[in-house]
This record gives sequence, C-alpha cells and structure tokens, in this order.
Amino acid sequence: MTRSIWKGPFIDKALQYVQKKEKKIWSRRSVILPFMVGLKLEIHNGKKFIPVFIKKEMIGHKLGEFASTKKSAIYKKTKKKR
Repeated sequence: MTRSIWKGPFIDKALQYVQKKEKKIWSRRSVILPFMVGLKLEIHNGKKFIPVFIKKEMIGHKLGEFASTKKSAIYKKTKKKR
C-alpha cells in the first residue's frame, strides 16, 4: 500500500538538513528526493553501514531499497569420496 498523494513523500526530519558531505543514515523508510542527488550516504542495514551514491534514477525510491538486509548464503564445497 502506498502513501496517499495529498500527504506527500515521507522524509525523516534529520534528512531534511543533509548537506553536501558523507552522512550516516538510519532512516531506511525515507523517500529519496531531488535535493539528495549527488550525495554519498551510508545507509544502515541493521548491522553495518552500506555506502550508496544517490543518482537521478533513484528519485522516488526508499533509501532501504539500496542497502540489503539479507545476506547471501555461501555454501562450502564438499570433497567427493572415491
């Protein structure tokens, strides 16, 4: 379910004052707005911060979409018995 148009996009109050420098962000639910284009942000994924460079194509998406919380499984190779 999306946010209603009359409310506008959600952005955390701390992000409204982001300047042109690297910044650590915990708010994954905030929407990327045009003033953020060109910023390098570090988005928290629950364990560590993932560096993300904001591009024009990302406008309208949520910050959390670019810092995955899932870890891909790494399987060990088993030796074949002969």
